[in-house]
Amino acid sequence: MKKMIYSIAIALSAVTLTGCSDDKFEGDVAKDWAATTEFFNSTEENGYSTYYTPAIGRVGDPMPFYDEKAGEYKVLYLQEFNNNAPFRYHPIWTVATKDGANYHSLGETLGVGSSDFQQDAALGTGCCYYNKQDGLYYIYYTGHNPNCENTEVVLRATSPDYKTWTRDNSWSLKGADYNLSKNDFRDPQIFEDNGVYHMVIATRQGDPKFADFTSTDMKNWEFAGSFNAVWDRMCECPDIFKMGDWWYFIYSEGYQTTWSRKVKYMMAKSFEGLKACFGDPGANWPKDGHEGVLDSRAFYAGKTASNGSERLIWGWCPFRSGANVWEKNINVGEKEPNWSGALVCHKIIQHADGTLTLGKVDAIDAKYTNAQDVKVVANNGYTGSATSFKLSGDNAFAQFARLGNHNKISFTVKTDNNWDKFGISFVRGGDSKKYYTIVVNPEDENNRKINFEEEGAEGKGFIEGIDGYWFARPANNVYNVTIYTDNSVLTMYINDVCAYTQRIYGMAKNCWSINNYGGNIDVTDLTVSQY
Repeated sequence: MKKMIYSIAIALSAVTLTGCSDDKFEGDVAKDWAATTEFFNSTEENGYSTYYTPAIGRVGDPMPFYDEKAGEYKVLYLQEFNNNAPFRYHPIWTVATKDGANYHSLGETLGVGSSDFQQDAALGTGCCYYNKQDGLYYIYYTGHNPNCENTEVVLRATSPDYKTWTRDNSWSLKGADYNLSKNDFRDPQIFEDNGVYHMVIATRQGDPKFADFTSTDMKNWEFAGSFNAVWDRMCECPDIFKMGDWWYFIYSEGYQTTWSRKVKYMMAKSFEGLKACFGDPGANWPKDGHEGVLDSRAFYAGKTASNGSERLIWGWCPFRSGANVWEKNINVGEKEPNWSGALVCHKIIQHADGTLTLGKVDAIDAKYTNAQDVKVVANNGYTGSATSFKLSGDNAFAQFARLGNHNKISFTVKTDNNWDKFGISFVRGGDSKKYYTIVVNPEDENNRKINFEEEGAEGKGFIEGIDGYWFARPANNVYNVTIYTDNSVLTMYINDVCAYTQRIYGMAKNCWSINNYGGNIDVTDLTVSQY
């Protein structure tokens, strides 16, 4: 009899608890897994299937481009391992995708140097471009080595087939040759304007600058001058493109302050206009109400590519360290504690006035085809059905059955007035003394911001450094919310005006809730689907 019960428990575990390490329910064959609410210590899958993460290591700065020859996006990235050599690290790897949702790895594209004293012993961010004139792929990249006279130098490699790469050891760009920094001279990005190639490089000349080089053949480059970055902030991973009538300059502000370490953009009617924007950033932020910020600090090093019909942006969502879920989820302070993580893709949305926001990727949305039964397992201040209900008063909530590893949650919220506040909680067990909430917070009557809070009896409340940006309260107080999760990575979109990326460990196999904080909200059209 004991052997039979044990066999049944193992079978149940294989069907419903795949990827989980906690044994709380093992052997309890009478337990209705879907109806329980206790916290479950779930574990990550080995590799992510939507927000790409390699089975070994993590994704660093992405360098996407659209390969017209192959008819697909190629996303080069800096491959991060747990045990890097002291000077030789971050080889460039590539994944390919046709849609930003499904990837296949092409493996290592450009390896690190063979010596601790080679200029590109370690590789840094750059770009890839296909040159139709000579039929070659070009990777322009950063060679980083503090053992050399110049810590950072721009180098290149070429390939006729994107398989065999040859380093051009006879060519380099050194910032010191142009009265620019020999230590900060990195992240080259190429774009074309009226038949002229431009290469923009992040550097310093005392204060942070961008250097501009030009070429007509992508081989020979001339210095065209430098222009300001943002005040005293080192701006990384520049990306310049034209979309419709507007030119855009996307960049990632470095680690200087909690607020500034985000992916941002400038906009103008020409490349020269973009340069002028940086002359006085405070006077030239896009008129979007949030200084050109595109996401939270959990989305960094964002760069774009277009297949001609849409433009996508890729960045990385950092992993976080800690002994358990509770430590990891609040391990955010003045800066993200770790470099690299999962590859996150959004779609660029251009509004009528030219301003940009990030939106959902159609192919990601299409992956979540397995509709789930929506079941309320606990509630307070709640009236209605599982998919359409009202929450009234303080501490009102509807708690729902456990999520899977890959979830799409979609619903509409209508608030009664201009000050009502609501949130979505994850890792919320019935026995949890703390859990994690994405709060749509009224900063004032007409503006909202996404806050991240650790709630519960032992929760710390607002977690500084991982909040979102201000966006305008919808005039009709209607919020269309869509959330996608892949293991611990989450992206949320509201009304095509707000995007928020976050890392929350423990979401899989745990309950979640929609909450109200005073006032009244109506929730309708709630659906949950998985794959």
